[in-house]
Amino acid sequence: MSNNARIMLAAPKSGSGKTLITCALLQNLLCKKRKPVAFKCGPDYIDPMFHRAVLGIHSKNLDTFFTGKKRIRQLLAQGMKDCDIAVLEGVMGLYDGLAGSSDKASSYDLARVSETPIILVVDTRGMARSVIPLISGFLKYDKKHLIKGVILNKMSEMMFHQLKTEIEKELKIHVVGYVPTMKDIQIESRHLGLLLPQEVENLKEQLNQAANVLDSTIDFETLFAIASNAKPMKLEQKKPCDIHAQKKVKIGIAKDEAFCFYYEENTNLLREKGVECIPFSPIHDEKLPEGIQGILLGGGYPELYAKELSENHKMKAAIKEAIEKGMPSIAECGGFMYLHENLVTQEEKTYSMVGVIPGKCAYAGKLVRFGYSTLTANKETFLKCQSKIKAHEFHYFDSDNNGTDCLAGKPISNRSFSCVQAGENYWWGFPHLYYDSNKEFVKGFATCVRKYKG
Repeated sequence: MSNNARIMLAAPKSGSGKTLITCALLQNLLCKKRKPVAFKCGPDYIDPMFHRAVLGIHSKNLDTFFTGKKRIRQLLAQGMKDCDIAVLEGVMGLYDGLAGSSDKASSYDLARVSETPIILVVDTRGMARSVIPLISGFLKYDKKHLIKGVILNKMSEMMFHQLKTEIEKELKIHVVGYVPTMKDIQIESRHLGLLLPQEVENLKEQLNQAANVLDSTIDFETLFAIASNAKPMKLEQKKPCDIHAQKKVKIGIAKDEAFCFYYEENTNLLREKGVECIPFSPIHDEKLPEGIQGILLGGGYPELYAKELSENHKMKAAIKEAIEKGMPSIAECGGFMYLHENLVTQEEKTYSMVGVIPGKCAYAGKLVRFGYSTLTANKETFLKCQSKIKAHEFHYFDSDNNGTDCLAGKPISNRSFSCVQAGENYWWGFPHLYYDSNKEFVKGFATCVRKYKG
């Protein structure tokens, strides 16, 4: 198989079974002694965690809102460098993009930019022959003819054999296989998406079981042929990184049950700037890692562990003392919530947090400022004044002290709002930043960390 082999698993809508089938496929490929690599379309943090649970390595995000065509192809080519086949998992419905009114930043947009063949995963519950016009509609909307195959999910073996020939004859598309309803294999959801991999009981066993099912229901020869026919990706030579010429510094990065949302590309950029990320747990540890010169508090589920975070007085005091002494810090979404004085949960229980930010975060009962945005700095921070960086928000909590140091502009519409508390040595707010959209942010943070060390 060519080392350019790749496919995207996409679907007509969310909840079609993409993540389970993607993970089962990855597990099956590993069992076949292949070397797969996984990517996730869009800004989602959780699905790549499931990919990693299977592969044992990080899965990367590819997002056409965050980065342009050239950078997307570069990231994809770099990630595929030592693999046999790349599996890209789509997001939402195939053509669902910005604001629901554009296919920009959709799964289809990524497939178009990366010239990746699509295999459409169709949830056939409650359907029989009606699946044919459904697939036909998606094919007619596919102007670049990227949809090369179909997997019929939640379909019986008998119905599959009845429909396969008709679909292939009428629509001239490969039916790669089917996946029966697997009642004992489920990945449940919560308000922010799927449960985390470590919360799914016997995940590895479930995925092994699902991978075994695919052995008898998926035509891997056809799947590999589709993947191998993808256009070659040229890996451009990357400029030598100046990491060895830079003074190494260390920052503490919060990583535990409550804080686990990080883009692999973000931490890679920090490493390239000579910043080593030392993990620590705001839940379980009582002090910050020794010798650090900065703090990074990512997103996650602090609301689910509010009691444990509140009761860890030593860690709260350590973080507050470090920040008040001038240690550079970044806090996004869950990390931003953690820095407030109080956190009010969905059950209306109030828990004390770090207390660096006056005010409280409370459950809003709905998604708040959901989606992509472009942030413009209103003052000199890790970015220069009026510099821009792209971001994404996905949270059900809100703050009574969101900050006014950036202006967030929504794509497509003209809507904008103030957000983020930022200064010369800190950046705190709900938006999840994608550092690659403005690498000066990483440079500014790394420079600030070095100054603090000195």
